[in-house]
Amino acid sequence: MLPTRVAEPVPDLDGGWTVRRAERHLRVGELAGARHECVAGRLVVTPFPPATESIAMASLASAFVPAAEADGRHVLGRVALTFSPTCWIQPDVTVLHTLPSTDEEERWVPAALCLMAVEFVRRGARRDPVDRRRHCAGAGIPWFLRVELDRCSDRMAADLFRRTEGGGWAVAARAVGGQRLRVRAPFPIDFDPARLLP
Repeated sequence: MLPTRVAEPVPDLDGGWTVRRAERHLRVGELAGARHECVAGRLVVTPFPPATESIAMASLASAFVPAAEADGRHVLGRVALTFSPTCWIQPDVTVLHTLPSTDEEERWVPAALCLMAVEFVRRGARRDPVDRRRHCAGAGIPWFLRVELDRCSDRMAADLFRRTEGGGWAVAARAVGGQRLRVRAPFPIDFDPARLLP
């Protein structure tokens, strides 16, 4: 009988998580299928969203691809968007202006490559412990899109934020269900939030 390999236990590293430790410990079992983000060395693990949210994410990413690619941009799903060795987030959709050039950048995408991060939230859900918009602003990412999902399609909303010179955010465009969010920058975008869900 062959000996079975026992997974190394994940140590208590609150405040001590880094990209190297994540590569070593976050490939095990249940954690591999969860969203894992890190802020100031503190690991935040949340389950993947329900199927309907995944549909909305895929619908939006698919809607972005033609115009983004024509503009030389690259639409990806969730990536480990990395600000430092102890801080990374996983946007629901990520648009890069430049593709990663190394294996390391493929695993830990530098925030400097990001044009826009997209976050989906469910109306009335518990507040997320990771403030993705704040981290993106601090890293100089120029655009952030927040999509609010709701069972009632006319209450769904999308807010596109543009980073200001002072490092904050200004609303560049907003649409609620039944309206279209239409902008020319950061690339041509045109969608109705209500149409993201079946």
